[in-house]
Parts: sequence; C-alpha cells; structure tokens
Amino acid sequence: MPNLLEIITKEMTLRNYSQKTIKAYSGVYKDMYKKFKRPLRDISENEINDYLYQKIKAGLTSQTVALAANAINFLFTKLYKKNDFKKIRHPKKTHRLPIILTKKEIESIINQTKNHKHRLIMSLAYSAGLRVSEVVNVRVKDIDTTEMTITVRQGKGMKDRLTVLSPRLLDSLHTFTAGKKSNDYLFESERGGKLTTSTAQLVFQQCLKKSGIQKEATFHSLRHSFATHLLENGTDVRYVQALLGHANIRTTQIYTHVTNPMIKNIKSPL
Repeated sequence: MPNLLEIITKEMTLRNYSQKTIKAYSGVYKDMYKKFKRPLRDISENEINDYLYQKIKAGLTSQTVALAANAINFLFTKLYKKNDFKKIRHPKKTHRLPIILTKKEIESIINQTKNHKHRLIMSLAYSAGLRVSEVVNVRVKDIDTTEMTITVRQGKGMKDRLTVLSPRLLDSLHTFTAGKKSNDYLFESERGGKLTTSTAQLVFQQCLKKSGIQKEATFHSLRHSFATHLLENGTDVRYVQALLGHANIRTTQIYTHVTNPMIKNIKSPL
C-alpha cells in the first residue's frame, strides 16, 4: 500500500492536482485497502458498488460519496488503465441553501475577540470572499494597497484570481506587514510558517459561540455572506462569480436564491 500511495501521489502531482485532492484520494484508497485487505486492482465492480452503497447507508453526504467515486475512477482509468472499467456515475448532489450571516451578526462575531490577528483573519475572509485555505496562504506581496486588490494564488482548481481589498482594513494590514518581507505569510503561527486552517476555523467557532448566534455557521459562511451581500447591493452576478473564482456561473447563482428580494417582500397570509 505505501508504494501504491507513492505512485498515486507522483502521478497526481504530475497532473497538477492540488495537495488537498491528493490527500483526499489517498484517504479513500487507505479506507478501501483496510476494508478489502488485498490489492485494489483486484477489487470487483460489485465490491466497489457495495463499498459506496455502505457509505451512503452510513449517512455520508453525496459530496463525500462523489469524492470517493472520483478517486476510484481515477485509480482504475488513469493509473491501472483498465479499458473495461465502467466509470462510476456520481450520486445526485443534495441542494442546500448556504448559511448566511447578516452584517450585524458578522460584526458581532468579529467583536468577540480582542486579538487583532484573529479579528483581521475573519475580517479579510468576509471582506474579500476568501476560503479558509486562501486566507492562511495570503502573502505580503499579494496585498496591493494601490489598486486595492488581493491576489489569490493557486486557489481551488489551482487557479489565480483577483478579489477586492476593503479600505477599512488598511491600518490593520500596515501593522501586520510592517517588518515583513514580500514573500512572508501575512498570518504566521507562533511556531513560524503560515497559520493552519484548523486554527482559523477554531477562532471562528469560538467567536460564534460567544456571540450567542444560533445558526450552524462555519468559517465558510463568511464567504457565503460576502457573495450574498454583494448581490443584495446590486453587484452583477458575473462579477461576483469572478471574485469568488467560480468556474461555472450556476455555482454562483445559488446565492440568488438566498437573497431573492421578491420572496422576502411577500407577506405571509397569517
């Protein structure tokens, strides 16, 4: 199994897959080997279908099962190159509306900590629509205070993009970039190097709990809220798509269901 994972990592790296995807796929292969206890190339189609079926029965989300299906398809078609292998069709995705925080709720969450670094992490994520992985990867050179933009490097899908920089954060950013080199991370851990995503997520959850807000929000809700609030302000959905880095506009249009003013203006007959 270690040799297989090494080969897979090398193959996926050459194909420019992200480290996050490589780690996720490797997790699927480890889980399959643990279950079947024999070389994965010898697993039958029926066994694969049963493996995925058990995942669905266990209550895993359609996205998680789809990831496992993608990993299996890659293994048998790209690595083993089995011509007779029938690619697994993805399970139907569930369509859930994203959890959105109001502007007052976001302000309340940020105000729950006096730690300037923690406040800036959450403020930057919301003001620029950044994923947690993108926040911790921001380097000093990515901040352009002249053009008021942030360059997101190698985001999801290994793509670079530009997003907006809020003037309200300039003073804090000047403080955090003082004395740093252009290639240094904006948010460094106490041990050196960049901050971990788990630390940023923990900071958000602690502040959410202190705020008393009952929504099942996550760090990613800051990004959801960024998109929704832009649409509420009249920003064209195509510009929101570019700022978020969505390849397909249909992904961005989910936020139009959350912020539909026509529905919000309808009064209940009760």
